[in-house]
Amino acid sequence: MDLATLVGVIAGVSLIAGSILLGGSLGDFIDIPSVAIVFGGSTAALLITFPLSKVKAVFGVTRKVLQAGKLDVAPWHKTIVELATIARRDGVLALEERLPDISDEFLRRGLQMMVDGNAPDAVAAILQQEIENMESRHSVGQAIWGGLGNYAPAFGMIGTLVGLVQMLKNMSDPSSIGSGMAVALITTFYGAVIANLFCIPIKGKLEQRSDEELQLKRMLLAGIMSIQAGDSPRIVGEKLMVYLAPAERAKLTEAGK
Repeated sequence: MDLATLVGVIAGVSLIAGSILLGGSLGDFIDIPSVAIVFGGSTAALLITFPLSKVKAVFGVTRKVLQAGKLDVAPWHKTIVELATIARRDGVLALEERLPDISDEFLRRGLQMMVDGNAPDAVAAILQQEIENMESRHSVGQAIWGGLGNYAPAFGMIGTLVGLVQMLKNMSDPSSIGSGMAVALITTFYGAVIANLFCIPIKGKLEQRSDEELQLKRMLLAGIMSIQAGDSPRIVGEKLMVYLAPAERAKLTEAGK
């Protein structure tokens, strides 16, 4: 798992659990009906909102995203410049020999279309549509986690209302009021923790990773178009510099000296 994600989850859970233990016991915060309302209700609302296939798929993708580290764009800058050098020296057709060694399917597809002699406008249109489709797929995963972040507190409040109604129906026993109120509030606690420690942060992580991947795809597209236009490797490299962070640019500049 990504180190920042792991540290955040451990720190969040530890702080909450530690605060509970300082004032009581973890057992006081375990209530099966409250778990059923918050988890079951949130899951039900999610399935009503999204198709089951997309819900199942997004959890698998989320696991891969959280296990991966930060996407490093800089090495692809070097790869594109190397490809531009080959194309400049030996011609575009010489790139076909390098295609099996390229791990990124988007780049490999773009180079293959270029080697096949397709017009630049056609190549750009197809790859741009691929980027837009990827962005659309990513937005579904973000929406699912955002939906869970909204549903969990809402069902926590529903559980609290259910508990309050049950408590008020038994006002004849004053000794049960305190414990009844505590149980009623646990569902709100569950909903708040699930939303703010897991769902909303995971949505934010997915948004950041999506932005990183989109930035990479746009850089690769710019590189493909620049190579197809016949630009020199130096110009190709300069064009792609705009997609890198200042620190990455400084490293590449220093390495090139």
